[in-house]
Amino acid sequence: MKSIYKILLLFFAVLLLGINACEKEIPRKENENDDPVEEPDRISTFIYSGLKDVYLWYDKVNKLGDNYFATTDALYTYLNGFDIYYDELFYDLLYQYGTIDKWSWIVDDWEELENSFAGISKSMGYDFRLVRLSGSDDVFGYIRYVLPGSPADNAGLKRGDFFLEVNGQQLTINNYVDLLFDSEIYTLTKATITDNTIYLGDETDLMEAIVIQENPVHYYDVLDVGGVPTGYLVYNAFTSDFDIELNNAFEYFKNQGVSRLILDLRYNGGGSIQTAIYFASMIYSTDDTKLFSRSQWNDKYTAYFEDTYGEDILNYYFTDEIEATETTAATPISNLGITDLYVITTGSTASASELVINGLEPYFDVKLVGANTVGKYVGSITVKDYDNQGNVVTSHKWAMQPIVLKLTNADGVSDFVNGLAPDEFAEEDFVNLLPFGDENETLLKATIDYILGTKSASTLPHLREGIDYDVIADSKDFKPLSKEMYLEGDFFNYLHK
Repeated sequence: MKSIYKILLLFFAVLLLGINACEKEIPRKENENDDPVEEPDRISTFIYSGLKDVYLWYDKVNKLGDNYFATTDALYTYLNGFDIYYDELFYDLLYQYGTIDKWSWIVDDWEELENSFAGISKSMGYDFRLVRLSGSDDVFGYIRYVLPGSPADNAGLKRGDFFLEVNGQQLTINNYVDLLFDSEIYTLTKATITDNTIYLGDETDLMEAIVIQENPVHYYDVLDVGGVPTGYLVYNAFTSDFDIELNNAFEYFKNQGVSRLILDLRYNGGGSIQTAIYFASMIYSTDDTKLFSRSQWNDKYTAYFEDTYGEDILNYYFTDEIEATETTAATPISNLGITDLYVITTGSTASASELVINGLEPYFDVKLVGANTVGKYVGSITVKDYDNQGNVVTSHKWAMQPIVLKLTNADGVSDFVNGLAPDEFAEEDFVNLLPFGDENETLLKATIDYILGTKSASTLPHLREGIDYDVIADSKDFKPLSKEMYLEGDFFNYLHK
């Protein structure tokens, strides 16, 4: 349990330091202009001071340096120049935003952000990818999975369905955001592909978005692969609200005598670091003396943590128990002790998924089947605006989710900027998306064939043979926690545990 204890302790420490950074005013320097510039508002001050304090790369951002602004008036003028466009201020203060830091973000409603951590959002309940036909502005989508009981499920949509229109209007590169992501009531016009030609099909019933909490433990079963009972798990996000459900899946595998595991993380963009520790412990070991990962913070926080608690505070170990929550008791980890592990990966596999793969590599060879992962080895934390009593201020609801730490494995491996490369390359055939668990489904078949030492047929999507296309976006790209890895929780709640 010491890894989880350390995570809570780090939260407490960040709170104590962060209160001072986010609550206080920016002091004036001595002997400045008698006609001073107006002080920036609280939100601007919160953003500037918070990033200057906790941001992993604060020392690489000139504007966050102590001596960049010659006078306080110069700093005030800079902050006031953004007026109420606080998001623009935030992104202007990030380290090479879009190139190095592609992951930090800011929201104007921290309650909505916390719902995202729990997998709660308002949606139709289906995950999809959008593709543009080359030489055209037209876009079509294909459905990767549907949540049971959702509006999409009730409308008869299923994995592998194509769609071309929303409310009878053809999707294009210019309108897909408005039609799919800014609308809460719509119909889809489905399509079929025959001989590399796309044909318009039937229109669905009218769907209306509802608030849904997605269970990321999407599918699991035991397969017979070469006479070896092999667990197969489709896991779509590291969401801590479903840690017990995840553990139950491993208990099922254990009862079925599973000795090999295929983890399908093709759509898993990451999530909770704490859940990643549990997940790795379910797979491999509950020995809490074995190092799973080490965190690296900025120089101020690294020095503070090590001086106050010792260097080991930055280490995360495997664990034998899922911590108790407000609704669940402490639960022993159901451990398989697996070292025969195959992971299905794609360009959507990121952050906490990569943390688990990288964290297990020092102990055994994790075999990857699919495509390169994203290459995200840094994590974030929620920074709210607190007063000096540790209370979240009520005058606004802005919160930041800046990158604050980098994670390495027990061998010190990190910085895999190009992602983790597969041992066996394969791609999902979106023209023929079979149900999860079907042993002829492209990526599962490629994995089974790799295990058995046989060669799969070409796994390039058939559509490429006759129609050129470009991937535009995934539905998860428009969610706050897409491809994120984070320490979760509210500082104040941890303070009162």
